[in-house]
Amino acid sequence: MLNVQNLTFSYNDTPVLSHISFQAEPGEHIAVIGESGSGKSTLLKGLYGEYDLDKGHIYWKDKAVLGPKYNLVVGYDFMKYVAQEFDLMPPLSVEENIGKFLSNFYPEEKKRRTAELIDVVELTAFAKTKVKILSGGQKQRVALARALANQPEILLLDEPFSHIDNFKKQSLRRSLFKYLKEKKITCIVATHDKEDVLGYADRMIVLHKHKILVNDTPSVLYNKPETPLVASFFGEFNVINNTIIYAHQLKVVKKSDLKATVKQAYYKGPYYLIEAHLNGKSIFFEHHDMLKQNQNVYLSLK
Repeated sequence: MLNVQNLTFSYNDTPVLSHISFQAEPGEHIAVIGESGSGKSTLLKGLYGEYDLDKGHIYWKDKAVLGPKYNLVVGYDFMKYVAQEFDLMPPLSVEENIGKFLSNFYPEEKKRRTAELIDVVELTAFAKTKVKILSGGQKQRVALARALANQPEILLLDEPFSHIDNFKKQSLRRSLFKYLKEKKITCIVATHDKEDVLGYADRMIVLHKHKILVNDTPSVLYNKPETPLVASFFGEFNVINNTIIYAHQLKVVKKSDLKATVKQAYYKGPYYLIEAHLNGKSIFFEHHDMLKQNQNVYLSLK
């Protein structure tokens, strides 16, 4: 179990994280979300032991995770951290970068393990390719595979799919998170992308003003967002009569108390996202057809 107790950290006397406490069970996946500058990356680095904490303790099972004051080399064998910058070996091939971290005493096992990890990150066709000529997204996938080479017990991922093209992102998510669940690897993901969370995370931690604003399951946060900050992570939303309402929860009806004037229609494929004015404020709702500018419509909850 990962046990984080009262983690507090400042950088040059500027508070970054304050009284952060949570737990993660073996094999559990936790997503950390929040605005830019909320401390997501700092939290991951703190968990990895890159910083000496102002206060608090971090334990993995019964072992304390300590910072540079106590460790000549940052990090632990049971934990791997994949940052947004990749620390790869450009002159080597994809399989060499991954195999570099596997024992040469068992060459057949090394070969099998390397091929398995290359398949997980969907780079089989590039196994012999030198890393220096890969795209940014492909390098990110190599970094993910390399982090898994020695079967860590806990994996820390900072925006793990940020460099990867949209057409590859979905299948890679499925492949990676399925593998982590099968191997019971605890995973903490810092992300801006709801697609990294919905369908994969067991719990979500929302950071705001240096602290944990909420810690709950994705379904609870999605269905009952306590603040606009939480709702904004999941998509377009409105605050109507002090209630948070997602764009997809509104529908056009013949008559209601909510009369809005259409200002813009955005094509989204299966639907149009309509921007309208309601009582002098912009609201958004989804509609199956494009609506004309300045058209008046009545809205109701679905």
